[in-house]
Amino acid sequence: MIISDALSILGLSSGASQDEIKAAYKDAAKKYHPDLDPEASAAGDEMMKLVNAAYDALKNATSTETEEATNSNYGEELNTALNAIINLDGLEIEICGSWIWVSGNTRQHKDALKAAGFKYASKKKKWNYRPAAWRSSSRGRYSMDQIRERHGSVRPSKTHFGYASLEAAA
Repeated sequence: MIISDALSILGLSSGASQDEIKAAYKDAAKKYHPDLDPEASAAGDEMMKLVNAAYDALKNATSTETEEATNSNYGEELNTALNAIINLDGLEIEICGSWIWVSGNTRQHKDALKAAGFKYASKKKKWNYRPAAWRSSSRGRYSMDQIRERHGSVRPSKTHFGYASLEAAA
């Protein structure tokens, strides 16, 4: 996970100290941990894994690596967007860094995806959810394989208990 994604997930701004990173991690862990309130979030496992990955990326980072300001509410926005679509049938969900990518049988869920804040990326033929302040300079020239290589990738999957788990994307 790159530093800017990790900052977004934990709701930190650039130049955060190690004490601020640790405090943000503890707050996020309390908020998203599925054992503390298992019915609050169908995507609790995914959010907790993202929080852990963000903390791992930031705990050894230097302040010079935290180059951009982030949306302090992005973790909550990401959780809300993921919860809105996690139980829709026929979708293939992939999380790359702080973005959610959705493919599969999306046509029947078009209105639900739009309502959850997802945008359609015509060059990739996938829907995505991203930080609101993000501005593209690449204009879609990176393939999904290049995005996965740079940001990492996990795929949430539903289990028979109704909670999702993450699998590393191949």
